[in-house]
Amino acid sequence: MNSAVIDRPLGMPPGMWLGLFAGLGAGAFWGMTFVAPLLVAGFSSVDYTVGRFVACGVFSAMLLAWAQFKQRAMGGVVARLPTWRQAGAAVGLSVLGYTGYYLLLVLAIADAGAALPVLIIGTIPLALMLFGKPAGLRWKALAPALVLTALGLALMMQATAAEVGVGGSDHLVRGLTYAVCAMASWTAFGLLNAAWLRRHPEVNSTLWANWLGVAAGLGALVLWVSWGSAWGDLVQRPGFWMFVAVCTVTGIGSAWVAAVLWNMASRRLSPSLAGQLIVSETVFGLIYTFAWSGLWPAPVQWAASVLFVLGILASIRAHR
Repeated sequence: MNSAVIDRPLGMPPGMWLGLFAGLGAGAFWGMTFVAPLLVAGFSSVDYTVGRFVACGVFSAMLLAWAQFKQRAMGGVVARLPTWRQAGAAVGLSVLGYTGYYLLLVLAIADAGAALPVLIIGTIPLALMLFGKPAGLRWKALAPALVLTALGLALMMQATAAEVGVGGSDHLVRGLTYAVCAMASWTAFGLLNAAWLRRHPEVNSTLWANWLGVAAGLGALVLWVSWGSAWGDLVQRPGFWMFVAVCTVTGIGSAWVAAVLWNMASRRLSPSLAGQLIVSETVFGLIYTFAWSGLWPAPVQWAASVLFVLGILASIRAHR
């Protein structure tokens, strides 16, 4: 860690607080995606995935066009466009962390409900902590955060399995398989995206979120042409405008805003610490799911959430 550390609470270096709050904010927005499919139950997983990322892509393209127009009007330097290599990276990462990941997640929720996929996705922090540990950080220092997070996940899985009655259903097994694939996809995205941002400091967090958003929007259109419902069929379904509203809110909030916040966190924190903050997505996702269903968390689920928070604090302490 840089020796020129400003004396701040918890001894954190400049920018670390911003990275922490950005990571937690991203988790809060991502948590919305676990309850959103339940609001548009009459539409397929593919249709919702397409709608969400088309909304994100349109919003990103509008921001890029506005930046170009504003710079031209002011006579300044026109906002940069990606090179072919950068565009290729944006497309690949958008599949791992946006369209591909979210399609798998929505399929998992459709087959297994919201709670179990939330918990499987919640193991992403453990994977990122293991694979993204800074070279100078000792395993002994990171062990408390790993243990607390693992214990929290174990408690939450136990409580959820008891509630849903995990059995031998083909749909349940298929849903869990989708969730595991989604977890692997986003873990790869988290590591590769952080590495890309470190190699390209000239591309700011908002610009990279816009490039990823446009790539995700284009990928969603390909998905729609291949497997989506016809436009006329979508318009005639009950709840179409609710579908449009949910896609717009999650496309801008859970995709674009969360991406900007996550990019900010990835620039300021190591992959292992940023990854630890993803447990906040699990906590927020469970809160939103419980609020939607009208259920009150069981004591063991409260205990698991406390362990998640303690795990975050332990990880912050280890990375100071």
